[in-house]
Amino acid sequence: MPHSPIRILIADDQPDVLEALRLLLKAEGYEIETAASPAAIVRAIEEREFDTVCMDLNYTRDTTSGREGLDLLSRIQAIDSALPVVVMTAWGSVDLAVEAMRRGARDFVQKPWENERLLTIVRTQVDLGRALKRGQRLEAENRLLRDQPGPTLIADSPAMQPILQMVARVGPADANVLITGENGTGKGIIAMALHAASSRAARPMVTVNAGGLPEGVFESELFGHVKGAFTDAKQDRVGRFELADGGTLFLDEIANVAPAQQIKLLRVLETGEF
Repeated sequence: MPHSPIRILIADDQPDVLEALRLLLKAEGYEIETAASPAAIVRAIEEREFDTVCMDLNYTRDTTSGREGLDLLSRIQAIDSALPVVVMTAWGSVDLAVEAMRRGARDFVQKPWENERLLTIVRTQVDLGRALKRGQRLEAENRLLRDQPGPTLIADSPAMQPILQMVARVGPADANVLITGENGTGKGIIAMALHAASSRAARPMVTVNAGGLPEGVFESELFGHVKGAFTDAKQDRVGRFELADGGTLFLDEIANVAPAQQIKLLRVLETGEF
């Protein structure tokens, strides 16, 4: 996310206002998308990911109550509660601003706006929004790691000594490791011991039952997807490879992965990129 372009959605029923905002924000290097109705705003947010929304509160001719925008704020909150929304109106009041904030708006700008103040608000909301998304990613990591036991490798027999020595040698390396053995022989424990012996021990170890993933969710589960990539992709999803970035990914039961899905794993295992 730190390297992805900043995308702003601006919404107003007046074309001249949209154009003025588009030129102002585009000059800052932002990617701009416009919408002229509440339905278009909802459709855009459901289909694509935005860093901030700057939107008017009134869309019907001769309407000044702000009710359309207030109702829209509630819908946006239901779609993406972390998306920062800056409301803009020429018919502002303290009561309207308070109600907009109560409905989820992050800031309130009265038209005609001051360019520098608006740009400052947008920059602040972009930073806060991205921080929230990073927090959501960390929470996803924490959910995966919560209640995960640490490595408990107990092995005193002579037959296990070569394995312990191999774990000590291989653990610090950045190599892919294939762990084989019958069911119940402790392949998962060896994986945790390898992680503990590595330079990545302070980072997450993410475990996924690769053989148990249905074909329909295999790619999304491992590689993630962006909002709008397919019909049910309502939000960006972080895959297990990205969650394990800097740490260790343990693909359990990899021998049970279907051949068609093994092909999708080949490149990332060979290059470390996807």
